[in-house]
Amino acid sequence: MSAHAVGQSAAVTADPRRWRMLALLGVAQFMLILDVTVVAIALPHIGVDLALSREALTWVVSAYTLMFGGLMLLGGRLADLFGSRRVALAGLAVFTLASLVTGLAQGAVTLLGGRVLQGVGAALLSPAALSMVTKLFHGEERNKALGIWSALGGGGSAIGVLVGGLLTAGPGWQWVFYVNVPIGVLVLVALTRTLPKDLPQATPARLDVPGAVLVTAGTGTAIYALINAGDRGWLSVATLGTLAGAVVLYAGFGMLQGAVRSPLMDVRILARRPVAAGTFLILVATALMIAVFFLGSFYLQHLQGYGALATGLLFLPIAVVTIIGAQVAGRVIGHLGARLVATVGLVIAAAGTAIAAIWDGPASVVTGVSVGATGIGAAFVAASTTALAQVAASEAGIASGLLSTFHEFGAALGVAVVSSIAATSIAGSGGSGFTRGFIFAAVTAAVAAVLSLIIVPAAKPSAGAPAHGH
Repeated sequence: MSAHAVGQSAAVTADPRRWRMLALLGVAQFMLILDVTVVAIALPHIGVDLALSREALTWVVSAYTLMFGGLMLLGGRLADLFGSRRVALAGLAVFTLASLVTGLAQGAVTLLGGRVLQGVGAALLSPAALSMVTKLFHGEERNKALGIWSALGGGGSAIGVLVGGLLTAGPGWQWVFYVNVPIGVLVLVALTRTLPKDLPQATPARLDVPGAVLVTAGTGTAIYALINAGDRGWLSVATLGTLAGAVVLYAGFGMLQGAVRSPLMDVRILARRPVAAGTFLILVATALMIAVFFLGSFYLQHLQGYGALATGLLFLPIAVVTIIGAQVAGRVIGHLGARLVATVGLVIAAAGTAIAAIWDGPASVVTGVSVGATGIGAAFVAASTTALAQVAASEAGIASGLLSTFHEFGAALGVAVVSSIAATSIAGSGGSGFTRGFIFAAVTAAVAAVLSLIIVPAAKPSAGAPAHGH
């Protein structure tokens, strides 16, 4: 890193408003994560009011996930080229406006169009905001900030179930979207006044449009394949063909990046051990989190007969312990190292999901998912700290985009796998499918814990040192 960049980082770090900025960025990120699960509870009511088919209801969730994940790398690169502040504010503005459009929807076209625009806004905002956090904080403060960031991600998913139940049972499903509007406007105004004006790259670079198209198409195709794998079958021609198409698009992207003057990203960044380990951890942690939340929600509503509001209230302790797990990890990771935090977190996740698998009953399942969520929250911190500790400031956006992309891959993968495994129980035929789903999650967490001992660097995160490229 140049002396100028180090000086600029120090100046930003010294800004006494940095914790206020983190709080505002965190609220914005919280809305994005909340919007994945908050909508799931409202789907039955949306379907009745707008007379939507099952396929259309599926796309109310999938359209957001598809755009959010597919455009994430592009959002991260735009943040590097044009400044994180500009891209974050633009993303928040798009997301807020799209939330209003979605809430006003009177039919499938407007509803799905609004969800697509929400996904576009989220894909711009999320990597740009995370990039800004890595620039605002250094040393032990960065570990704590990333702990807060990870807590918002994990806790937001669980709280979404509660908020969805409260809003749907109260003012109506439209408020699942309307609630974002006043919050989004207030945060947008506050961030406009508070965020420092970060400069884009010193060396002028053009946006690699063909590369952006290829990687967006590849990511979108892969997520689409995962979303539909549960219905089509994992070994069906449609699923394998779609995944093969994603591989071809990614291969084309990789070749193009080696040939153009201003590539969207240096693909060699994925070969760096910290980045590879961090993306692996975020993939596994997200897949586990979404899987156990999905299984727990369906178990309580379909098998035990709880309503949306009661299910949401039962998810409240799960949200709290997820936040606690991430906060504790953020405070100790600088002393213990990411490898130990990741391994212990995944072992706890395995133990918790095993409890839910072995002992039947609402209390056992909520307890098991809560224990598992504590470990998953810690794994999130290990993932972000590992991946972002050794990237240069000029790569912060694209590295954040990578991390966020694998987060969405994990979400799509987690739902696709457990919905296939637990298909019979979701359809209402007993609880054996839920048991198999929790067993699969426990085994996955245990295997990931062993792998983390091998692939996560042993060195303690050195977030305070000047980042460097390879």
